[in-house]
Amino acid sequence: MLKKKFKLFGAALALSAMTLAGCSGSGETGGSSSGDSNGGGGESVSVVLKTLSSPYWKYVEAGAKAAGEEFGVDVTVVGPAAESEVIQQVNMLEDQVSQSPGAILVAPSQPETVVPVLENASSSGLPVLLIDTDVEFEGKTTFIGTENFTAGQEGGKLLASMLEKGDKVVLISGALGNPATDERIKGAKEALEAAGMEVVAEQPADSDKAKAMSVMENILQNDKDIKGVFAANDDMAIGVLRAVQAENLDVKVIGTDGTEEAVQSILDGKLAGTIAQSPYNMGYQGVENALKVMKGESIDERIDAGIDIITKENAQEQLDFLKSISE
Repeated sequence: MLKKKFKLFGAALALSAMTLAGCSGSGETGGSSSGDSNGGGGESVSVVLKTLSSPYWKYVEAGAKAAGEEFGVDVTVVGPAAESEVIQQVNMLEDQVSQSPGAILVAPSQPETVVPVLENASSSGLPVLLIDTDVEFEGKTTFIGTENFTAGQEGGKLLASMLEKGDKVVLISGALGNPATDERIKGAKEALEAAGMEVVAEQPADSDKAKAMSVMENILQNDKDIKGVFAANDDMAIGVLRAVQAENLDVKVIGTDGTEEAVQSILDGKLAGTIAQSPYNMGYQGVENALKVMKGESIDERIDAGIDIITKENAQEQLDFLKSISE
């Protein structure tokens, strides 16, 4: 089994701030604020996420809010009910831009739909920092996140290490057009095929547990000889696992994101592993770097938040960390 290959970037920073992580969003389609506007001289940062309905994005929110408390910056976090609600995210983004914050952090669900808004915001002098998902546009300040292709590649390698050459595997992707999950799938597919695995199905499940379970049920109706599944996020991995368990099959399932539920499942001997990105760090470093830009300081054009390979060997350490930053 593979050992950890990537350290969580800035873990010490996150640990020093974890008592400040605060609570998660007030609702799936709403948002929340934190920070002391007096401490930051009235400065504010808006954060527009893909959704506030999943643990991964709540970790991003927790990191952003912790940084708001740490640096005395007013932080507003919003996100639609689901990652597939692309137009709702665009509307939220336009609303936040209209409120003239000091800077804005964005995790675009479908980059091409938000580029016009981002370009207009940037041209008006508003610093625009991307987190989790990168997109090229005129005036981008920086990208903070992990390389999704690499995360998928490591997931594919991990899954392949648990299987035999020639085994049948399945890829479960997110919403069509979501570049983050698309890149994870590309990376996993490359690694699995390079290791001699046979990819027999590749289906989208919109980053949703119920949909992933249904998709996997349909796949298993046609072929029960599946030996492994890579899912582009942990919610989908849990859904896949439920379908596999219902058929009493021995299928290795690897997820992505390193959520608390997934890590606990690994400890319970259910999920085989997950590729943990650093959502807390993305949120924290996003606000931290936004404040630097607002003060006229220069920052790197690309900031790596890091990834970690989680298996039963190191799952308890990851679970302890996640619990410490959860409400």
